[in-house]
Amino acid sequence: MPSPVTFPTADAEIVAAEAALWANGYDAARLADYQAAHRRLEARIAAAGNDRRHKFVVFVPVADRPQQLAACLDSLLALCRAYGYGGMRDGRWTKVEAVIAEDSLGAGPIANDRTLAEQFTGLGLVTHHFGPDEQAALLASLDAAERAALAPVLGDTTPAYRGHKGQGVMRNLAHLYLSRWQRSEPEERLLFWSVDSDQEFAVKVATPNGDVEAVAIGYFHRFDEIFERSDALLLTGKVVGDPPVSPAVMTGNFLADLLGFLAEAAEGDPRSVCRHHDRESHREGEAAYHDMAERFGFHQTDAAYRYPCPLTGWHTEAQCFAHFAGRLNGFFYGEHPTRVSRYVHDDLWRTLQPARTVYAGNYVARPEALAHVIPFAPLRLRMSGPTLGRLLKAQLGPRFVSANLPMLHKRTMAGSTQSEFRPGVAEVDTRVDLNGEFERQFFGDVMLFAMERLTAAGYPARRPAKADFSATLDDLRDDLLADYNARRTDIVANLDKLNEMLDDPNAWWSTMAHQSALAAFRNFADNIARNFAEDATWVARVNSPQYWQVKRAELATALERHA
Repeated sequence: MPSPVTFPTADAEIVAAEAALWANGYDAARLADYQAAHRRLEARIAAAGNDRRHKFVVFVPVADRPQQLAACLDSLLALCRAYGYGGMRDGRWTKVEAVIAEDSLGAGPIANDRTLAEQFTGLGLVTHHFGPDEQAALLASLDAAERAALAPVLGDTTPAYRGHKGQGVMRNLAHLYLSRWQRSEPEERLLFWSVDSDQEFAVKVATPNGDVEAVAIGYFHRFDEIFERSDALLLTGKVVGDPPVSPAVMTGNFLADLLGFLAEAAEGDPRSVCRHHDRESHREGEAAYHDMAERFGFHQTDAAYRYPCPLTGWHTEAQCFAHFAGRLNGFFYGEHPTRVSRYVHDDLWRTLQPARTVYAGNYVARPEALAHVIPFAPLRLRMSGPTLGRLLKAQLGPRFVSANLPMLHKRTMAGSTQSEFRPGVAEVDTRVDLNGEFERQFFGDVMLFAMERLTAAGYPARRPAKADFSATLDDLRDDLLADYNARRTDIVANLDKLNEMLDDPNAWWSTMAHQSALAAFRNFADNIARNFAEDATWVARVNSPQYWQVKRAELATALERHA
């Protein structure tokens, strides 16, 4: 038998192919060569025998998203075929398996997901369905002490299935399931990769002819290389495409961009050629989509971002206006048409660095890192990934890392402006209600920045008194409340400007020929008005001293119980 060897993935042929692929931006004609170089490496490894590289278990929490889940798994299978990591034996990929972590509410989506697991297994990608029966059995196997210990991160530990637990609880339950998987296969060198059902194993890349989506990263090879050559315990990538944040914290800058678009459109002739194709204008920007980017240490410009019109071929200003109007509703489900992020290639090892934020839809963990779960998951707050990241930074130090290995994020279904399921967003007859989203965002921000302050003071190793938790939460709530209220005032002011422009009788879009598109813009403005009105539910709640007493007790108790 040959001795166990670990083959470096960055061999000379792959290095050369990668350099050619990205020499002048992105050269699509070179992608096939780059992928083929990886498959030739796999052939050499297979011929040598006894491949000791890591095996990957990709787990995907999902709730009522059968179409988006299918697209996610399709892209995973495409990645396996393109780069060939681990090779196949008996018609199955040997070093990649998938787990559907079920959180759907209805019997139909659950049955669909179970069928998807069978279909992809038949296609060679072994896919497990961690469904109602499996979850109930796992919880039933816990003793009383284990249930009590897990309650802060799982909530209800009754051995029965319940849907719509939330992504945090579902991930934590999956971590428990995967930990037992590892114990059942101690000989395997396993890595566990958490992804979201609205993501794909590809990147969005800017080209002179517009954005393209490409399977341009050999993720498994790169992750294996990092975990083989470093002592990293948990690595997080990011996402490109749609932002990973809520419309609750993107409305201010999107309104500014929308005003800029209308001002530019108003100066043109609706019958003239579209002028919204300046690909160089604000192409990139870390957290550029976030209204409060400066709170996270990023520079924020006041300049509006131009709308990068995606239409191809000769088309008019009016056609661009109508197309943009048709995309506006997607904003409420997490799209940001003017601030889409794109992949910018760099040397992998130059991008590897200590991290402070976990992208819950893109992190890879060694088995021992599965003990680190989404904190306070039963509270269902937004910003759970960044909050976990602050904890990991304090607990793991330099063994918690990030690298430039993003995934493609698609908030909405293909050909639609809606997600199949998005918690906190309700739409009835074009009326969108984001109150639940706003509340989860505000109190999630309070918890995040409280965690940042607490970990700087030694938490969780050093645990302050509950009164100190409350005092910290009070400070952060007051600070954030002032910010949220000021931002809401600015949004309402810009909304007034938007309505003035839409109602301008002299604007070319006021004619009958453009009424359908104009109606979409007005519907968007009406939804913003309802969700940012002074009497909106979330506004009343985050400003209510009485409601804060309830939420503060909830947050303080969660911090106190965190083990």
